[in-house]
Amino acid sequence: MSLTITACGTDTLSQGFYDQRPAWDDCGDGFECAKLRVPLDYRHPRGEELAISVIRLPATGDRLGSIVINPGGPGGSGIDYGRAARSVLSPQVRDRFDVVAFDPRGVGESAPVECLSDKGLDAFLALDATPDSPAELAALEEGSRRFADGCQAMSPRLLPHIGTANAARDMDVLRAALGDERLTYLGKSYGTYLGAMYADLFPTRVRALVLDGAVDPALNRVELNEGQAEGFSVAFKAYAEHCFAIPDCPLTSRTVDGAVAELTSLLRRTDEEPLRGDGRSVTEALATLGALTPLYDRRTWPVLTEALRQASTGEGELLLHSADQLVGRARDGTYSNQTEANMAVNCVDSPYPGKLSAFATAAKAAERRAPGFGAYVMWGSLPCAFWPVPAAEPNRPLAARGAPPILVVGTTRDPATPYGWARAMAAQLESGVLLTLDGDGHTAYLNGSSCVDGTVDAYLVWGRIPRDGMRCPEIE
Repeated sequence: MSLTITACGTDTLSQGFYDQRPAWDDCGDGFECAKLRVPLDYRHPRGEELAISVIRLPATGDRLGSIVINPGGPGGSGIDYGRAARSVLSPQVRDRFDVVAFDPRGVGESAPVECLSDKGLDAFLALDATPDSPAELAALEEGSRRFADGCQAMSPRLLPHIGTANAARDMDVLRAALGDERLTYLGKSYGTYLGAMYADLFPTRVRALVLDGAVDPALNRVELNEGQAEGFSVAFKAYAEHCFAIPDCPLTSRTVDGAVAELTSLLRRTDEEPLRGDGRSVTEALATLGALTPLYDRRTWPVLTEALRQASTGEGELLLHSADQLVGRARDGTYSNQTEANMAVNCVDSPYPGKLSAFATAAKAAERRAPGFGAYVMWGSLPCAFWPVPAAEPNRPLAARGAPPILVVGTTRDPATPYGWARAMAAQLESGVLLTLDGDGHTAYLNGSSCVDGTVDAYLVWGRIPRDGMRCPEIE
């Protein structure tokens, strides 16, 4: 795909962008699609512009306005998420709001960042991301440099302008184009950071924000990687406890620490002898991805059980399939640009260590905190050490001073965004209100808790603000 950039002419920011009205076209199954014009560089709004892809499902009842949704990532397609609107939001919310989603700049159908060919992504994702020899470290460094250089070669004009702050500015242009005076928003995972950034930049333009599976805005990238690795470790231990209670559990130790040791040993063995999987070698990196993917949703724990059983016989097809799902690889070997966009946004959003020695030190610390996951999660960010454009700014708390109450939702054993991050975000936001689900899996809304669902719906539709610190019980 090519970058969609055209000249803005002499339009001012307000007249050229905030005054636009999308030309909605029918795009099937009750949805409408349109393009939104935004500046490539908000510091120079009269320069080049981007076309942002937007999708809408009109309200079914007495319309209050629009609700914008984001699935996270960064790099997750908002267009795909929007097409799932009927399962993303309750009928009560869809009755009152047009559901609107968009691919953020650099993602999917919105000037997608490009870095590597499909075969290049195959090679990068299969690299040993827990290097324990000079040769493995050299290969990981070379592959990471190739990734960063590829982004610069294929997306040079876009790369400096990807990032959460600019995506939040785009979202304000979208709010205005929809005709809403204030934004109603549901963001999950990374989408919570996007929502908090929006509130910090435009606090008086907030109506209601639900930030589910929150990211701590104040943490630097090393701290975020360490925390996420530990989140996967907590989730795996919860899975192990569940596994012990079923008759065909492939974990033989029957203790949590023993289960962690079994998984770590399995992953390390694939470093020496990859598993077999549909004609591809399931390396340690791919096996690790495949093991952590089912932890995102308790309903996919049986997939992990079967994958571990397969792996004990040298078969890795199910682990490979799970890994492919997480990185956006289709059965035919083609990729979405999710992996490239994820790396590009993360590298630009905040600084990373610039030396291999710093990564190595951080990886060792993370592995001590989260055996089996820590080193992999840390080394996976190595392309950012060689990123061709500087990071926007150091991470900082986001207070959103002057915004109305913002609902932050955290799950106690969330694998990808640890519960402590939700507590931290709610505390940083001047008007943050924390809602807790005692449970498993990544994010809480519409994942089985009537307590969470009812509280979120009442906040979005009627503006009912729950008690700060409200706790919903574990799902039976």
